[in-house]
Amino acid sequence: MINRLINTFKNLHVDVPLLIGVIALMCTSIVVQYSATNENVDMTMSQIIRTFVALAAMLVMAAVSPKFYARWAYAGYAFCTVLLILVLIIGHVGKGAERWLDLGIVRFQPAEFLKLIMPMTIAAFFAKRVLPAKFIPCIIAFGMIMFPVALIVLQPDLGTAVLIAVSGCFIIYLAGLNWYLILSGALLFALYAPIHWFFFMYDYQKQRIFTFLNPESDPLHSGYNIIQSKIAIGSGGMVGKGWLHGTQSHLQFLPESHTDFIFAVFCEEFGFAGVLFLMSLYAAVIARCAYISMHAQNTFERLLSGALTLTFFFYIFVNVGMVSGLLPVVGVPLPMISYGGTSMITLSAAFGIIMAISTHRKKQQY
Repeated sequence: MINRLINTFKNLHVDVPLLIGVIALMCTSIVVQYSATNENVDMTMSQIIRTFVALAAMLVMAAVSPKFYARWAYAGYAFCTVLLILVLIIGHVGKGAERWLDLGIVRFQPAEFLKLIMPMTIAAFFAKRVLPAKFIPCIIAFGMIMFPVALIVLQPDLGTAVLIAVSGCFIIYLAGLNWYLILSGALLFALYAPIHWFFFMYDYQKQRIFTFLNPESDPLHSGYNIIQSKIAIGSGGMVGKGWLHGTQSHLQFLPESHTDFIFAVFCEEFGFAGVLFLMSLYAAVIARCAYISMHAQNTFERLLSGALTLTFFFYIFVNVGMVSGLLPVVGVPLPMISYGGTSMITLSAAFGIIMAISTHRKKQQY
């Protein structure tokens, strides 16, 4: 019976340890969501449905050979770039930003596709070149990253732009970027930062920086979210107040408690012990992805799986740092835990790609 079940998973191109870790995170999400939404059954059922859709997306992506991803990466990159241009021309405006394409039947955010397409394209670019990467290929790859990222910044959606830029830059780093180029890039960024601050940043983006530096300067407005978040985290103590007994979220003190600030809800209800459990789940998933990356068969697979793994870690780092007051508040959900389907489906698709790299073991030519 067990052997038959293992063979079934092999036929589905599923990496069992990674699947167990991802499902554990999804189950944790449903439990926390039920509390964070004040026991809202409809929202919880919606999250359950999105979880099954995300699992389906993961299985579909796992069934596709990595050879297919390498072959069609450039076409996907060109298609997403065209969609981003269309967003700026005919895009749907929501919450002051023009980020959506509304085709009548479906409304979607093209930038989300680039979270997968970008690292895929840059990995395909370096797979054809000698590594460690030379200066000129690194500059070309950086230009390929920054063009669509600039289109996303114009929407404006700085948070998504940063995430996509980071996912592409991880590929350049893994391709063997020299340290003098990294330091030179850091210096150029430091020189450019004042220009971006005075001429390109919106007022609400500047306010996020001011709030990060001193949230107590405006405790009832811009600093309110982070102050309440830190109160929730601190009040959890060692073992928490218990599931469904978090006061900050249930008494409506903590805004966005089921999305960006769900980590604060988790800390308040499950305490430090719960955080250790959640971080252990994350560590197990990251460790398995890293293992798959190290045992990938060729350059494209190693670069792509490595970048997707680092990007997943980066999402966790940014959200936890943001909610804890260690980083400025940006619109980055807690991976696989926050309410919403887009982020979960995108990340599940990324895990599906990593599973495809793990399970498609035949010799492939790129």
